Amino acid sequence: MNKHSQADRPIPRIAITPGEPAGIGPDVVVELTRNAWPCELVAICDPEMLNERAAQLGIALEISEYLSDRPPAPNPAGRIQVAAMPLREAAHAGKLNANNSTRVIDTLRRACDGCMHNEFAAMVTAPVHKGIINDAGMPFSGHTEFLAERSGADTPVMLLVADTLRVALVTTHLPLRAVPDAINADRIRRILRVLHAGLVDHFGIAQPRISVLGLNPHAGESGHLGAEDDEIIAPVLAELRAAGMRLTGPVPADTAFAPQHLADTDAVLAMYHDQGLPVLKHLGFGHAVNVTLGLPIIRTSVDHGTALELAGTGEANGGSLRAALKLTLNMLARAAS
Repeated sequence: MNKHSQADRPIPRIAITPGEPAGIGPDVVVELTRNAWPCELVAICDPEMLNERAAQLGIALEISEYLSDRPPAPNPAGRIQVAAMPLREAAHAGKLNANNSTRVIDTLRRACDGCMHNEFAAMVTAPVHKGIINDAGMPFSGHTEFLAERSGADTPVMLLVADTLRVALVTTHLPLRAVPDAINADRIRRILRVLHAGLVDHFGIAQPRISVLGLNPHAGESGHLGAEDDEIIAPVLAELRAAGMRLTGPVPADTAFAPQHLADTDAVLAMYHDQGLPVLKHLGFGHAVNVTLGLPIIRTSVDHGTALELAGTGEANGGSLRAALKLTLNMLARAAS
């Protein structure tokens, strides 16, 4: 029997960060408000920026000031609350401005801290532009790494979800030449434990089946194409299998995504970013969701970038942000049940 009936559950208050103000983040946040949601949405951003983008897109939007001491209520269509975070300079769709990058980072801090202090039940993020943040003098490799440091998490795991396909990563935003040096037994062991726990806790899979990709072509071809698969990856998998995990691998990446293999797989663990994500984005681009496992908070995000050329045009697809919010609500409901 569930601990709480659906009617008894409190209305979740969810923080949304629109990301880069010159990109499509504000567009998809505005588009999100076309529908009513069974949660309270709190956009952390410049209200003028959001209002101007709504006007540019021709979408009627009523913005109200976020008041943290007011009980959360479901979000009606055409409205959103905003926790004001004014930009340093006016934002223009499609035109990056490094002077606003500190405010982009401030919105992430505000959302993360609010989740850490139980002000927000979760945070959902639209895309940031890593290049302009670095140009502004702030080293930034991505949401995953930033939120892990901010929340004190030592093993964040990036998991992309598109329908029933789930792909997690051992390494995230690293140059390709740095990947082999980052592949070690301890890292793989810790990430598999986080991934396993996340599949159980957030997706309700009692005994997850995880397919682990090899680093090298053909998973090393018995050592002829690299030693990492036999000397690093395989021993860790044997150890964790003995501890009860259902693991397959190291599996050659060029065959791991064949339908017959995926039929017996709940998640795929890729060794690096572009080993696993092209397949997932081919299948689900526009409605896939990025989930960060291993944090003390729930965080989901879109599967796309800032798409500056589409900002303010009305051509941006908000499907991924909608999917991220829906998955967040499912994760919160599972945690409360």
